[in-house]
Amino acid sequence: MNKKRDYSEITPALSKLGDLLYEENVIDPALYSQHKVNRGLRDINGKGVLTGLTEISEVLSRKVVDGEEVPCDGELYYRGYNVHDLINDFIADRRFGFEETTYILLFGKLPTKDELEEFKDILSDYRSLPNSFVRDFIMKSPSSDMMNSLARSVLALYSYDNNPDDTSINNVLRQCLHLIALFPQLAVYSYRAYDYYRKESSSFFIHMPKREYSTAENILYMLRPDGQFTPLEAEILDIALVLHAEHGGGNNSSFTTHVVTSSGTDTYSAIAAALGSLKGPKHGGANIKVCSMFENIKENVSDWSDREQIADCLDKIVSKQAFDKTGLVYGIGHAIYSISDPRATIFRGYVERLAQEKGRSDEFELYKSVEELAPQIIAKHRNMYKGVSANVDFYSGFVYQMLGLPQELYTPIFAIARISGWSAHRLEELINGNKIIRPAYKSVSGRREYKNLKDR
Repeated sequence: MNKKRDYSEITPALSKLGDLLYEENVIDPALYSQHKVNRGLRDINGKGVLTGLTEISEVLSRKVVDGEEVPCDGELYYRGYNVHDLINDFIADRRFGFEETTYILLFGKLPTKDELEEFKDILSDYRSLPNSFVRDFIMKSPSSDMMNSLARSVLALYSYDNNPDDTSINNVLRQCLHLIALFPQLAVYSYRAYDYYRKESSSFFIHMPKREYSTAENILYMLRPDGQFTPLEAEILDIALVLHAEHGGGNNSSFTTHVVTSSGTDTYSAIAAALGSLKGPKHGGANIKVCSMFENIKENVSDWSDREQIADCLDKIVSKQAFDKTGLVYGIGHAIYSISDPRATIFRGYVERLAQEKGRSDEFELYKSVEELAPQIIAKHRNMYKGVSANVDFYSGFVYQMLGLPQELYTPIFAIARISGWSAHRLEELINGNKIIRPAYKSVSGRREYKNLKDR
């Protein structure tokens, strides 16, 4: 039997293959312009290429004034309803809004009080994992990445479904509602297992969700050893879930849901693919980068109220002299919004209230200063085709820090919210789509003469 080579012997060969791979795959950037390819499915002005139609949500960043299209304050609509109006009503009525938002996204209308209560009862009924699932799929092989744990759990649930491949609308709706209800448990339990086995925490506990609690309340209840939280903490986490639930069909993970669904695959595979997309730091992982950047700013700015110091620090970040030397101010700028991201605008006031409750108002003021100064600093260094402003990721990481959420759960919290939007998009694709989504790629490789192995 041949002896298996160890990694030290394989590494040089892999390095050589890696060099060859890079050499044979680099495409001249000029060819993209020559062939009029919209890289990232966005034109030179950053506007997305139209690839489909949706009724689920609308992201508005420009308006027509006197016949001319001009930038405007960003607006976000769920099924035609302004998210700002939804959240204002949730707060005024002192009710949690994520479940109602999920209903609106899925069914396209505002629920009556009875319809909403019935829908919440259905979600509560679905907050039940199969017997031994936590032991067999979560506790036995904890991962350091909760998004991977979440995706693995979603794929494992396929095996427990008596009708997993049926793509009829009623069956897919059942599957989606089950996943929406289970995502908080899957994420929190995965973290609890990781915390105990991989981080060697002193205790391991599992809190079953409470039927009478909202999604936001259950997240905090299941995560904390004593299960305690303040009304403001639950309220702000609920707002975060509402704001992250959906953002147009063109965002990377929702588009992934449409693409994978169009192939005719099962719900579990489609949602796992969306999770893989959201995991990327250019999408759902951005708030972690914001937090890391602010730790660096706090280390280099001795007086958080000194705007000159803050501006100097930002100047070094943008000029690639500081932090990760990418020149990016994380949390500032968005592919669509220019003047303002409505999610950040809505969130800001509630973040300030939480900062006051947690005794971190000075840190909130630092965030505000960076939000105000960063666009000016960026404009000094770059020619911009549109304005930049704070996006929702700018504040969400700070909120999760103040809520005591572990950083490993920041992106899974996003997924717990966005599963509602993904579900709506999957159902919309199944109802309206009749073709597999298959965009065109133009080959720019030349023809080569084949040579027999002995002649190479």
